[in-house]
Amino acid sequence: MTAIKDGEYTATIYKLIKDGQYVEAIHILNGQLQKHTKSRAALSLMGYCYYHIQDFTNAAECYEQLTQLHPEVEEYKVYYAQSLYKAGAYPEATKASFVLDNPSSHTKMVKLQACIKYCEEDYSAAKSMLEQLPQDDPDYIYNMGCLLYQDGKYEEACKKFMSAMQVLGYVPALSYNIALCYYNLKNYDQAHKYIGEIIERGIKDHPELSVGLTTEGIDLPSVGNTLVLQQTALIEASNLKAAIEYQLKNIKVAQDALTDMPPRSEEELDPVTLHNQALLNMDTKPSEGFEKLAFLLQQPSFPPVTFGNLLLLYCKHEYFDLAADVLAENAHLTYKFLSPYMYEFLDALLTCQTAPEEAFRKFDEMNGKLTEQLRKLAKQLQDVRLVREDEVQKKALQEYDLMQEKYIVVLMAQAKIYWNRENFQMVEKIFRKSVEVCNEDDTWKLNVAHVLFMQNKYKEAIGFYEPIVKKHYDNVEQCNIQECPCKCKPSILNVSAVVLANLCVSYIMTNQNEEAEELMRKIEKEEEQISYDDPDKKVFHLCIVNLVIGTLYCAKGNYDFGISRVIKSLEPYNKKLGTDTWFYAKRCFLSLLENMSKHMVMLRDAVVQECIQFLEHCEAYGKEVPAIIEQPLEEIHTHIGKNTVTYEARLLKALFYEVIGWNK
Repeated sequence: MTAIKDGEYTATIYKLIKDGQYVEAIHILNGQLQKHTKSRAALSLMGYCYYHIQDFTNAAECYEQLTQLHPEVEEYKVYYAQSLYKAGAYPEATKASFVLDNPSSHTKMVKLQACIKYCEEDYSAAKSMLEQLPQDDPDYIYNMGCLLYQDGKYEEACKKFMSAMQVLGYVPALSYNIALCYYNLKNYDQAHKYIGEIIERGIKDHPELSVGLTTEGIDLPSVGNTLVLQQTALIEASNLKAAIEYQLKNIKVAQDALTDMPPRSEEELDPVTLHNQALLNMDTKPSEGFEKLAFLLQQPSFPPVTFGNLLLLYCKHEYFDLAADVLAENAHLTYKFLSPYMYEFLDALLTCQTAPEEAFRKFDEMNGKLTEQLRKLAKQLQDVRLVREDEVQKKALQEYDLMQEKYIVVLMAQAKIYWNRENFQMVEKIFRKSVEVCNEDDTWKLNVAHVLFMQNKYKEAIGFYEPIVKKHYDNVEQCNIQECPCKCKPSILNVSAVVLANLCVSYIMTNQNEEAEELMRKIEKEEEQISYDDPDKKVFHLCIVNLVIGTLYCAKGNYDFGISRVIKSLEPYNKKLGTDTWFYAKRCFLSLLENMSKHMVMLRDAVVQECIQFLEHCEAYGKEVPAIIEQPLEEIHTHIGKNTVTYEARLLKALFYEVIGWNK
């Protein structure tokens, strides 16, 4: 930095503050304080700068010194108490607030103490404090709205926030609170409206915050955690937008909402953003996701859902020991952050690993309770339909759907115990017991179809697969499978490739070849459209359908046709060769090699030549394609050179030469 001439320090510092360059101002002020340790001006400006970059701990230190040097100045006492509150030092902030003995500071003291009690989750004390304020005070209305929100009274809270906005005018934080109420009421359209306004105003009023530029691929420096950024509520709005899109299963839009927020370095990220990043990127960066969630759990405060999400994700990735450890180490968090339903579900899920029969009994008990609740809600829903009030009906239907979703989650976990043992008859029996509750749910139908397919009951499986797939035929009707992205854009390619493949196989096995061909034509047509719109995009649906059909013929011993089908399915290699497609293909080749080595199968030379040529193509195109997706928390990783399709294709080619004797 250029040296500042004598007599220009004040002008330079005020210019830096005016331009929002607080860090540079702090650097100069630190130099001045080393020379004049008790300078009131330097300490006051330093406290102001620290407060604006949200370094509240250092701001509190500056104001503490000022209160000791100038006890007659009431403002310093107020700023000291506020800085402590913002720094999360609630007992110290409470103590500092009692020093505010000037009548002019009384109202500020009451408001501050109410905020402290709210943050300490002592809501009754916070309410008592607020009741000392005049009821027409906008802060009274605003803060009462917060208490109502905390009590789960979202509609009443929303009205309070709107009343406060009528008095105060547009305040981004108020607009965000209204959006948050609508989010909890599941009125996503209204929530989007208020979020949109926050983002639009943020872009217009603060172009320096670079909203949305990171999503466009522009690498920008951090804007820092300034007070301006906090006042715009852009971070909160972006996180809420991401949460809404995540609920609607629009994962790409949710990810964009996070990258749209003003750029900050990772160490500057707030806990909510860090949590959302972990959750939304779990499929592509699971190791990072687990690391972020575990880090958050060690902090003094974190989003309430962090604990439950980390446990569920450990279970999803089958790290049951880690989930059990986290649960045991954080027993004090169980009652605070896990609902009874969630705790019982996790307990049963972890019991599966050591005592599956006991886990089955626990799941059965849970479903017994949920069935009773569902029957009551179904009765309420019938009564409400007679009233003919849309809002009441909508709310009752939401409650029923939520309870049904809980029931299905438990049912699937229960069925998985027998699925893992390949006792498909028992799985079918479990599903048939739940017909009364689930017969309209597509997730349930899909799993019934899978279990029928595994028992070679192809005709019955078609009866369950077909209606789900046909909903996507004409891109008109949406299914109600939770993970299905057809909520965003209906398409037959939104149906899982394995479901389409199983339906095709079921058609073939029941001599309905025309239906199988018709389905494959529809898949091919939509894949061609995607290739036209985005030539570089890889789409594997038709490839996987052909691979599964090829695998079926190989399993029946018809390797000539089966292997040829597998080979053709991966053309062109640059678009069809992927980790999943290679997984299906190599299984067929390993099965073929096993049978050839046992002299149970003889292949024509032309087919052998075709196999070698195929493996050479895979070797050429598979250099950048991982052979397997490694588990995120594996301590010993596969060598980077061995975890490629190229390496495995060479191994298979060497095995072929060995079996057919070409290397002798």
